[in-house]
Amino acid sequence: MACIAGLRRARGRFGAIALLSVIAGVLASLLLHGAGWAQSPLLLAGGDTTVQNRTSQGYSQPAPNLSPEWLALHQVGDRHFEAAFVTPPAPVNGGLGPLFNNTSCTGCHIRDGRGMPIPGQLLLRVSLPRQGLPNSPDPVLPAPTEAAPVLRANAHLEASVSLGNAPPVPGIGTQIQDQAVYGYVPEARVKLRWQEQPGTYADGTPYSLRSPQFEITLPSGDPLPSHILVSPRIPSPVFGLGLLEAVPEAEILALADPDDRDGDGISGRPNAVWDVEQHAEVLGRFGWKANNPTLLQQGASAYINDMGVTNPLFPEPDGSYEIDAHTLKANTVYVQTLAVPAPTQRQDPQVLRGERLFNAANCAGCHVPTLRTGTHQVPALANQTIHPYTDLLLHDLGEGLADHRPDFRATGQEWRTPPLWGLGLVQTVLPYSGYLHDGRARTLAEAILWHGGEAASAREAFRTMPEGDRAALLKFLNSR
Repeated sequence: MACIAGLRRARGRFGAIALLSVIAGVLASLLLHGAGWAQSPLLLAGGDTTVQNRTSQGYSQPAPNLSPEWLALHQVGDRHFEAAFVTPPAPVNGGLGPLFNNTSCTGCHIRDGRGMPIPGQLLLRVSLPRQGLPNSPDPVLPAPTEAAPVLRANAHLEASVSLGNAPPVPGIGTQIQDQAVYGYVPEARVKLRWQEQPGTYADGTPYSLRSPQFEITLPSGDPLPSHILVSPRIPSPVFGLGLLEAVPEAEILALADPDDRDGDGISGRPNAVWDVEQHAEVLGRFGWKANNPTLLQQGASAYINDMGVTNPLFPEPDGSYEIDAHTLKANTVYVQTLAVPAPTQRQDPQVLRGERLFNAANCAGCHVPTLRTGTHQVPALANQTIHPYTDLLLHDLGEGLADHRPDFRATGQEWRTPPLWGLGLVQTVLPYSGYLHDGRARTLAEAILWHGGEAASAREAFRTMPEGDRAALLKFLNSR
């Protein structure tokens, strides 16, 4: 019995030693693995705001480095972002319309991601031609009646500020609102159809690209006059935007090369847009054409254009508004402080190969991997090394993607470089989401194949790659 007891004690000591050895080995492995990842400049895509979340909620996490006070304001903003507005007067969330596209922020930015080219999410920005009107009539809305009043010109209060070279359309403003509360008539009825065009990779593999075709009918039954400039836009993701707001202006301007002095074919340039608060022209950062300077103004213009909700930046003619400054600020802070999901598969050989191909094709000429933030009112966003894959500049992407509608200094063929961080979660967050400004691209491959202008050589590099290289490049993008 004593021998058995001794054997059990020996086994216990051996088991404990073995267990400790296993634990030590695992910890060492984790430390070494973690050190290897820490050395990777792409692990913490959003710096200290990065989260390890690759689920359908990957875009909706608060930055983990927020102080309790900023986290509390983020949570208040979250509720405002999800709030659905209703017809006034109402004790809660009154103020919808009378003309609108959607009833809430999250109605377009589902789970804080990009949208789809469908009614309520696809928006049509409009303006008059820059050089004046041709000899064609202005849009004619039906005369208002007691049963169906119609908002006249200046219905969109955003038109009360300088809009540069995109003057509002009489009777419509700068965005077609295709929904209306009871008793009002929408500005237009919009029908969308897709036009397919075939193409072929260099190895003979066929593909098909689609482009949107719109039929826009005014309440009178007449089509929207052909001289009106129309630009379709789908919602873009809203996470990580506070970090982009915190990038110093000097760093963005240093990336600009409007005359292509380095001869690489890339000539990004900044947009200069109107700041409603400063009453001055400043650097544009946000929107498909970098046509908004700050997230506060971006949110305020969405409230007035998308939901018809007046606010301190875009009030009623008498100065009143339907949401107050605290609501607007909390909503802005929510967007500013959404975390960035970490990339994945950093050690995968195919991903690493795809990254090399991405750089060899000079995709990084516009999608600049690394930026550095400066000071910001939200301390969690300050002094971070981030990896958004954008230069926040305008680039000519060719006739294929042109909307022919200028937006401040942006021409009808120029678009701001969209960030690529979190790209691999797009279909997880919202299946069937579209890519590019109007959602025409159903896949990342289609998005690349639409690139032209300054990006034509990068597109051709992708189109002429062997199938295995194309797959590697796409896997790299989906690892972001």
